[in-house]
Amino acid sequence: MSKKDYDDIPGTYVFDGTQNRKGYHLNMFCMSLNKAENREQFAADPEGYLMTFPMTDEQRKAVLDRDWLGMLRLGGNIYYTFKIAIFDGMTMQDAGAAMSQVTVEDFKKMLLDGGRPVEGNRYKSEWEK
Repeated sequence: MSKKDYDDIPGTYVFDGTQNRKGYHLNMFCMSLNKAENREQFAADPEGYLMTFPMTDEQRKAVLDRDWLGMLRLGGNIYYTFKIAIFDGMTMQDAGAAMSQVTVEDFKKMLLDGGRPVEGNRYKSEWEK
């Protein structure tokens, strides 16, 4: 796998060709939740339903644990994985707060205040100094 310029940006999971190939089946599972009958099957037997997709065990665990960042690291596309959040009755702010490990109120405040501080969040190589 070749090094990309954006590999040095912390907390960035760019959905490129590599991630697309890695997360294809995870994302197809997420897309399946567009159909009511699939949502019903997933609600009734989450593990069994996930086994119908040739995902990795790590991807299945991330879904079951609702490990939002883990799903992105494993090739999930945020627009697809958000379908699971919707399934759970979550908002985008709920999911963002969970990914940021802060309360929803703190996450909203952070957004209103202009986002994360730039210092220490530009490049991973800054952390090595």
